[in-house]
Amino acid sequence: MTDRVYLDHAATTAVLPAVVERVAQQMGVLGNASSLHTAGRAARRVVEESREAIAAALGARPSEVIFTSGGTEADNLAVAGTYRRRREDDPRRTRLLVSAIEHHAVLDCVEHLVRHEGAEVTWLGVDEQGRVDPATVRAALEEAPDDVAVVSVMWANNEVGTVQPVRDIAAIAREFAVPFHTDAVQAIGQVPVDFAESGADLLALTGHKIGGPLGVGVLLARRDVKIQPLSYGGGQERQVRSGTLDTPAIAGLAMAVEHAVTHLEEHAAHLASLRDKLIHGAVGAGFGITVTGPHDVGDVVRRLPGTAHLRVPGCEGDSLLYLLDAAGVECSTGSACQAGVPQPSHVLLAMGISEDDARGALRLSLGHTSTDSDVEAFLTALPAAVERAQRAHHATRGSER
Repeated sequence: MTDRVYLDHAATTAVLPAVVERVAQQMGVLGNASSLHTAGRAARRVVEESREAIAAALGARPSEVIFTSGGTEADNLAVAGTYRRRREDDPRRTRLLVSAIEHHAVLDCVEHLVRHEGAEVTWLGVDEQGRVDPATVRAALEEAPDDVAVVSVMWANNEVGTVQPVRDIAAIAREFAVPFHTDAVQAIGQVPVDFAESGADLLALTGHKIGGPLGVGVLLARRDVKIQPLSYGGGQERQVRSGTLDTPAIAGLAMAVEHAVTHLEEHAAHLASLRDKLIHGAVGAGFGITVTGPHDVGDVVRRLPGTAHLRVPGCEGDSLLYLLDAAGVECSTGSACQAGVPQPSHVLLAMGISEDDARGALRLSLGHTSTDSDVEAFLTALPAAVERAQRAHHATRGSER
């Protein structure tokens, strides 16, 4: 277990040592940021300085930073909170425009609103590269502009790494005066993210994807966007998200965000170099492996630099995952939140990939601890794993006949 290779950074990545120290130091300091005495004011100062640091790094105003428990809560607050408030103000606002490749933090929230709160959803399709065409968004808004509550399209996909034309989509949504939400959980630290320049009204991010702590995230929300709370209590965070603020985690998150933005260019270049080496080696291994998603063109980044999504014919992704794991290489078949579910990825199906092809998927995601030797270890372990997985697959198919 000592020489294991970790290639699942899109699920979670190692906490930066400086963040560990910052969180540990703050955990030793007493104080509730909502208290008015000296200890409380000291904790509040840490929270507000962290809020200002995150805002500055991401092109937002401090008043637009709402602390949450992570990306899932931020997504739910953006989608459900905005839908409920918009519908309360205007009962006609029952429709949601949502991309078909969203993370389940968005998809399952939408499905709940449809089943239990009378919402309707228009699923925005994607092309074979997993990209939403802004014209599709415009057409859906023009169809019935007065009934849309919110538009949600993720900044970058968590499975295949496709980067979306967020600014174009946000501009269209703004033309129709409809709030636009983007899940930027995977984008922070890999591609430039500027909240003001993006034109988005709501943006979700989390700490544990960028070397920050687990259990803390942010919803960036413009001041003019009205959101109905999902929970009630002390009224912290603009009366939108109640709960005692986790001062140590917030301090660690701010440090991680600043680090991710400051080192973005060199980090992205390093990841892209490793990604391309991994893809080239896997495709050249002679098993008919194909790459899912777009290729970068010139200076246009169309795929996250740290994500490589491969499809291996004639085998099951889960089998590959376990065989690679046994060889000391840890990766994923897709979204970690859906691990173990025996259905092909909804992302791949939305991209027009057949169920059989989708079942042989592997997601390899790189992070700040990744090295050339990690890629080499994967490429060394891959042939034997593919051969065994293909034999098992053929044997299973033969017995079914």
